[in-house]
Amino acid sequence: MAVVVAAAAASASQGLGAGAAAAAATQRKGWKGSSCSGRSGVSVAGVRGGSNGAVGSRVRRSSVRCEAQAIEREVLRERGREQDAFSGLQQVCAVLGTQWGDEGKGKLVDILAQRFDVVARCQGGANAGHTIYNNEGQKFALHLVPSGILNEKAVCVVGNGVVIHLPGFFKEIDNLEAKGVNCTGRLLVSDRAHLLFNLHQEVDGLREVELAGQLIGTTKRGIGPCYASKAIRNGIRVGDLRHMDTFREKLDVLYRDAAARFKDFEYSAALVDAEMEKYYKYAERLEPYIVDTVDYVNNAYAEGKRILIEGGQATMLDIDFGTYPFVTSSNPSVGGICTGLGIAPNRLGDIVGVAKAYTSRVGSGPYPTELFGDEGEELRKAGFEWGTTTGRPRRCGWLDIVALNFACTINGFTAINLTKLDVLSGLAEVKLGVAYRTSSGESLRSFPSDLSILEQVEVEYETLEGWKEDITNVRSYNELPASAQRYVERIEELIGLPCQYIGVGPGRDALIVKQ
Repeated sequence: MAVVVAAAAASASQGLGAGAAAAAATQRKGWKGSSCSGRSGVSVAGVRGGSNGAVGSRVRRSSVRCEAQAIEREVLRERGREQDAFSGLQQVCAVLGTQWGDEGKGKLVDILAQRFDVVARCQGGANAGHTIYNNEGQKFALHLVPSGILNEKAVCVVGNGVVIHLPGFFKEIDNLEAKGVNCTGRLLVSDRAHLLFNLHQEVDGLREVELAGQLIGTTKRGIGPCYASKAIRNGIRVGDLRHMDTFREKLDVLYRDAAARFKDFEYSAALVDAEMEKYYKYAERLEPYIVDTVDYVNNAYAEGKRILIEGGQATMLDIDFGTYPFVTSSNPSVGGICTGLGIAPNRLGDIVGVAKAYTSRVGSGPYPTELFGDEGEELRKAGFEWGTTTGRPRRCGWLDIVALNFACTINGFTAINLTKLDVLSGLAEVKLGVAYRTSSGESLRSFPSDLSILEQVEVEYETLEGWKEDITNVRSYNELPASAQRYVERIEELIGLPCQYIGVGPGRDALIVKQ
C-alpha cells in the first residue's frame, strides 16, 4: 500500500543494498493502484469544460513512476536511535513546483535548508514569490533571495539562470537584515547571471498594452524582456559590472533597442547617464557577492557538501512544457537546474514535486479544473490565495491529476509534498480531476500543447467524502481523519508516487512526514 512505500521513502541511505532492493520490490507491487469502481466514497462524473477547459487522458495505473529513482531508498535505523525524518535525502536535492506556482515550495525549502550546506536558485527572477515563516512565526516574503537564508549556516546561491533586478535585490537584503537575518558572506551571485533593468519592466508593461485583449498576465517585473535580451545576445551580465568602462555602451544599446521597438518608450542620453550613476553604486555594493557559482557549486559537491535547489514558478508555467504563451520565460522544470546552475544531470538526487491539495493560478491562460462563483471564492479565502509578488487574487480549482501526472513525467519526481491539505477541511466533498476528454468524447493521453483543445475539453472528476475536522495541529499521518487519508492515498494511487510530506498549515512545524 501507499503507506508502506512512503515509509521506505521517508528515511533512506545514500546507497543501494539489500534493503533498497526489498523496498523497490515493495514499491513495484504497491503502486499498481486499484480501480475506483466499488471503492467506498468515490463516484465518477464527467463535467463539460468551457473556457476553463480540462484536458487529458484517463489516468494510468502505473506500477511506479521512474523506478530507477524510486529504488534509491533504503530504510535506515541506527542502533537504538531513530533517524531524522529527512536524513535519507541525498547529497543534491531539488524542490520544484508541479502546478502553476504558489504551491508552497518556500516552506519545504526552508525546512530542508536546516539540513543542507548550500541552497540555490537556478532560474526566474523577482516574479517568484516565496512566503516563509521562522520559528517565531515571523513572516518573510522572498523574491530573489533563496529561502534557505533563514538557516544561518547555509550559503545561498543565485545561479547563472536567474535574472536580477539589483534595486529589488538590495531592498530584499535590507529588509532581511532589518529583521535580524545576516546576509553577509552567505549570499553569492553568479557572474553569469543577467541584469534586469528598469527599462525591462517598462518594456514589459508596454508589451502588455500592445497585446490589448490577449494579455499574457505577466507580473510586469521585466522578466520576459530580460530573457529576450539574453536570447538575442545584447543582455548585460553581472560580471559586466566589473567593467564599467564599457558598461554604458552596452546599456545604451538596450535603451536604443527599446526605443526603436516601442514608440512610447522614452530614450535620451541623459536618461542613460542617470541610470549609469545608479549602477556605479550598485557595482560597488554587489562586488562582495559576485562569484563564479558554477565553480563554487561543483566544488561544494566535490567536497561532499549537501546542496538544495529551489525552483521558482512551476512546471505548468515552463516556457517549453506549460500552457504557452501563458507561461513564464524560463524553465522551472528539472532541466532548468542543469542549465541554471551548471550542475550535471547525473549529480541530481532527490527531486521533490510540490503540489497543493487543490490548484491555483495567477494571471491569464487555460485552467482546466477552475472553480467559479462561491466555490472558487471559498477556496480563495480559506487558502489566502493572493499572489506574494503582485497581490493579485489567484484563480482556484480542484486538484488536476492529469496536469500533475504530466509534471511527474517531465521531472521524474521521487516524492510529492502535498501542501495546504488543511484548506479543504470543512468541505462536504472533495474532487479530483482524473481524466480529460474532447467534446467528441475522445480520451487524451497527455496534457495537450494545443490551447484550442485545452479550452474545449471535459474534465472527468472523482468525488470523495470530505472531512469536517480542523487538522492544523495534526503532526502524525495516522491522526488525520479517515477521509483525509483516503484523499491523500487516492492521489498517490493516481500518480504512482508517495505524498511523503503533507502540509497542514503555514507554520514551519505544520508538516506531516509519512513514516
